[in-house]
Amino acid sequence: MDLSLTENQEMLRNSVREFIENEFTKETLVEMGKENRAFSDEVWSKASGLGWLGIIIPDRYGGEGRDLTDAGVLFQELGRGPIPGPFFTSGILGASIVMEAGRDEQKSEILPAIAQGRQILVPAITEEHYGWGPDNVHMTAQKRNGSYVLNGSKLFVQDGSDASHLICPVRTESSEDPSQGISLLVVDRHSPGISSRYVDGFIATSAVIDFDSVEVPESNLLGNTPGQGWTALSRAVQRSIPVLCAYKVGGCEAVFDMSVEYSRTRHQFGTPIGRFQRVQDHIVHLVNHLDASRWTTYEALWKLDEGRDATSSVHLAKAVSSEGFFQACNYAHEVHAGLGSMIEYGLTLYTKLSRTLYHYLGDPKYHKRKLADALDL
Repeated sequence: MDLSLTENQEMLRNSVREFIENEFTKETLVEMGKENRAFSDEVWSKASGLGWLGIIIPDRYGGEGRDLTDAGVLFQELGRGPIPGPFFTSGILGASIVMEAGRDEQKSEILPAIAQGRQILVPAITEEHYGWGPDNVHMTAQKRNGSYVLNGSKLFVQDGSDASHLICPVRTESSEDPSQGISLLVVDRHSPGISSRYVDGFIATSAVIDFDSVEVPESNLLGNTPGQGWTALSRAVQRSIPVLCAYKVGGCEAVFDMSVEYSRTRHQFGTPIGRFQRVQDHIVHLVNHLDASRWTTYEALWKLDEGRDATSSVHLAKAVSSEGFFQACNYAHEVHAGLGSMIEYGLTLYTKLSRTLYHYLGDPKYHKRKLADALDL
């Protein structure tokens, strides 16, 4: 197993880093955070032209057709930014769900639109009884005159306010097995009866989506058979998680660089604070979380690209990277002390992000339980 980057991946990393340096200064990102603004149409159009939005979409559907490790390289650089926007939710997770569950005609219609940035397709999974298993999906879809009618709410929908369309797991049939009877519906977010609201304390793109008698045509059912959507959704989530982990690795890397630089330039008692044992301890802890997150993530990506059983590796990577990003920000704040809490400095961008993404697609406790199941412990 060789986890070093290829020449093409090095070129991809360098080009993404250069683009971000030109388009997203720290001041720009801080201002976007203050305004609860995720992205601009201009940058979204440029990202589409660079192939970022369709990096894992097959070329026959207008994408780049690259493997997941390439996507990991891209998202590690986006995490270093940290660059907000529905790059992951639409370009990776949303696209993966369509590839797993969609009919041929749906793939031909939806995937090119995602790759070209014309459609932002975001999954809306979690509900009031928060959790990532099928037993937590309670929203029902009632059939009426050739449509499904939806009532209820989806919580903590990443990029929900910026989406043009949503993928909603809903119950269309009753079953003793919670994984059966769940269908995936593609819902126009601007349909009558849909409203969204910001989740206070989370990054700007996290939203609650409310459904009030929203009508969805039966043709918007992903796949051919109602009630069979959970298996496809699970496969798509498993393939997408390591790319999200790579985004968090980039965040860890950025706060490490900030902490080391500050420890060299901040002087106290006539010497750089990096010479103090306690500051060194904080940075060592930060490095340990960064390395653990990086290597578990890229092992999972490698296994998926090689067609190996990656179930345990995916759960491990998500548990380690979620905790790693969370703790890396904690140690970075220890190094920076009061300066780190100043919004203009930029460290709080990562801190808020690490808290928001800690639970997204399952928190460490959830994935440790899944890891134990995968290892038959």
